Amino acid sequence: MTKFESSVKVIPHSQERVYGKLSNLNNLESLKDRLPQEQIKDMTFDADTLSFSVAPVGQLTLKIIEREPCKCIKFEAVGSPIPFNLWIQLVAIGDDECKIRITAGLEINPFMKAMVQKPLHDGLEKMVDTLSMINYD
Repeated sequence: MTKFESSVKVIPHSQERVYGKLSNLNNLESLKDRLPQEQIKDMTFDADTLSFSVAPVGQLTLKIIEREPCKCIKFEAVGSPIPFNLWIQLVAIGDDECKIRITAGLEINPFMKAMVQKPLHDGLEKMVDTLSMINYD
């Protein structure tokens, strides 16, 4: 499995508060307006599953497969042409501050890696930027 990582961002909220919001996908309703509508469409979700259409890939579904309270939320792609997983890692750096990083793991060959590396890294950076800027109150 090939791993890709976002940069680490600091969130001015406690690790517990951030984890509480991100570990229940129903809380993503407030993020819908911040997503690039020309790239991400038809977003639906429940507490454990997130589905959306993304150009040029098509329909994607991510399902939470593991929650490590306050530290990590692991997702797995369902029905994706390329098997992959995604995890959100949180680390406390104080009572009201934490770090976040997003990691993706893909089952791809070296040729595919060269093709997807830049767009995937850019996507992870956009995701971590968005998650670091939302209101966790």
